[in-house]
Amino acid sequence: MASGEYVFDRFPSFIKEFIYSHSWESLRDVQVAAAHTLFESENDLLLTSSTASGKTEAAFFPILTNLYEAPPASIGVLYIAPLKSLINDQFYRIEELLAETDIKVTHWHGDVAQSKKRKLLDTPEGILQITPESLEAMLINRHNDIKRLFGDLRFIVLDEVHTLAGTDRGNQIICQIKRIESVIGYRPRRIGLSATVGDPDAVAEWLNCGSGRSVDVPIFNNEKIRWRLGMEHFYIQNGAFEQTPEKIGDKRVKKAVLDAGYEYAYECVKGQKSLVFSNSREETEYVCATLRQIAKKRGERDIFLIHHGNLSAALREEAELKMKSEETHAVTCATVTMELGIDIGRLERILQIDSPHSVSAFLQRLGRSGRRGQPPEMMFVFREEEPLPNAPLPDLIPWSLLQAIAIVQLYVEERFIEPPREKSEPYSLLFHQTLSTLASFGEMTAKDLADKMLSLPPFVRVSKEAYKKLLVSMLNTNFLEMTEEKGLIVGLAGERLLSSFKFYAVFSDSEDFTVRCESEEIGTITTAPPVGDRFALAGRVWEVLELDMPHKLIFVKGVEGKMEVSWPGKYGEIHTKILERMKRVLQEDTEYPYLKENALYRLKKARQTARNTGMLESSIVHLGGFNYCMFPWFGTRSFRTLKRILSLIAPEFAISAIESGGSYFITFRMERGNAEMLEERLVSVARSLASTDILVSQKELPVFEKYDEYVPAELLRSAFARDRLDLCEIRDRWE
Repeated sequence: MASGEYVFDRFPSFIKEFIYSHSWESLRDVQVAAAHTLFESENDLLLTSSTASGKTEAAFFPILTNLYEAPPASIGVLYIAPLKSLINDQFYRIEELLAETDIKVTHWHGDVAQSKKRKLLDTPEGILQITPESLEAMLINRHNDIKRLFGDLRFIVLDEVHTLAGTDRGNQIICQIKRIESVIGYRPRRIGLSATVGDPDAVAEWLNCGSGRSVDVPIFNNEKIRWRLGMEHFYIQNGAFEQTPEKIGDKRVKKAVLDAGYEYAYECVKGQKSLVFSNSREETEYVCATLRQIAKKRGERDIFLIHHGNLSAALREEAELKMKSEETHAVTCATVTMELGIDIGRLERILQIDSPHSVSAFLQRLGRSGRRGQPPEMMFVFREEEPLPNAPLPDLIPWSLLQAIAIVQLYVEERFIEPPREKSEPYSLLFHQTLSTLASFGEMTAKDLADKMLSLPPFVRVSKEAYKKLLVSMLNTNFLEMTEEKGLIVGLAGERLLSSFKFYAVFSDSEDFTVRCESEEIGTITTAPPVGDRFALAGRVWEVLELDMPHKLIFVKGVEGKMEVSWPGKYGEIHTKILERMKRVLQEDTEYPYLKENALYRLKKARQTARNTGMLESSIVHLGGFNYCMFPWFGTRSFRTLKRILSLIAPEFAISAIESGGSYFITFRMERGNAEMLEERLVSVARSLASTDILVSQKELPVFEKYDEYVPAELLRSAFARDRLDLCEIRDRWE
């Protein structure tokens, strides 16, 4: 292994000066390990270490040394990241590093001026930082330029690789890389960067699939966890800050002006440079508006900013710049757009409203604070309706609180992070890449097209028969057209799709309306309210003045108040280990040190309820009469599978009214048999099923991804059975 001194000596003078100017006393382990791979081998590299550990510099110091010592004849480095804001941030960091060199760095996405892109097209050189969508556009519209642009490409860097591995968007990138490689005739080295990788070997396999290279995954000793965590719970109807019955009964308590939970959150971030994370844009908007309302009622300065994907680039960049400033104590309410590795300086605290959906998200959000030697600091605030005495059993359990505890404990105890989920039949992406490939290459025979597409790593498990069905369907619906020479080209329907810039993205989007206040763009919303109506966006309330429907424009003025707004969306899957650990939280008596008084009291009540009702001993609990509740303690895919098995055998037990709450519980009516008989039958069926195909009705049309609506129903049902259902976990537990 190369030593730190050796690595430092290998760097050119401009990198050494950068290190000196930042007062680094030594190179970090991750930087030495990356240099060892990139200087001394031809292997690919996956760097997984904590946020702010220096991964970006670890990868780029050796890469830039290579470019400096032997300037490439084209773009030398292709850096792909999932967010525009991340690209912008890394652009300025790398630009600073390259200030004393002739190496150029260009960032390329929808918000970058055409003049800057034109410079790179005229003289392809240095580093190109780009989103997957902009790279797709380049491959389609500039196919004849690919050899000139990337003919001497040496490195491909994928940032935040944990958000990409196994997803359609990540697999789109793998397809793009392979398409570039097929044009330039060789395979550049691939480098993946992430702070939270649950299964490094699986991610490494995904990263270098089809590359023909080995991949190095340096392992670093786990440092002792140094966190400052706190969790507090509030009932929405109770206006007291201190809500445990003991405190309410013993003394007068301070009343909240608006909402005890949100006012507690306000106190948590007051005077602290902080991020406030919510799990949806709707909640983020509401939280920001509420915090601003609290500040106004108290006569205090409004320091609250907002950051999510539906805001204008100007508003997002304003929030990023204010958060980077050392002279402000701004608080930004954000979604996942601030979860990834944007450098916004030293944050004093993270506040999370309710539980994140994964261990990975928790670690990413926690890692935004605690830089420059300080331990990360995160507060959780949970708000729920106080259950009535006659509330059904599932409503008596604080699911979000349990989930947050389970997430923290899983990492503390096991260092568990969710592994990537691979898709075996990604037909939406296959539809998209088929059109993109034909648009790039022009006419191809069906055989040549099939050979090309099914050789791409994401599609190796798609059969030739299945792809033939997709091609026939695309011909019948005019997405493809057959020429007189029996070649395939893009058809009229395909041309319509390709004519929109929205084609380049493989994730679902909506026909959004742009909101403008005078000359300022505020952001976008999904539906246009009528003139005179009000809605929330950017943490403020707006009144509609005028609608320009043909151009999808809404002109507004700002007004006082607070409102909710909804965007269509979906939550990610929850891993089975989280549900299993939630059950253990109810079973054990541990008083976790990060629980504040209300949260600890709420957990004790939940444990008492769980033990008294028998929901921890039996997975099916009788609620009275014909009503039952099942607590499977399975993650999303296995939970979904079990619910379908229940529906399959429902006639045998006269079961009806099957409803589910997240992945937590299933309620139903059962008029024949009992809980024990039903559980035995569920076990028997799960063990006997040959596959999950029988659980998908022939009448179903399971549309989830962007282009699923154009895929034959038969193929969608097959993909659903294989990629969204899981019998293995159920069988393993019931063996």
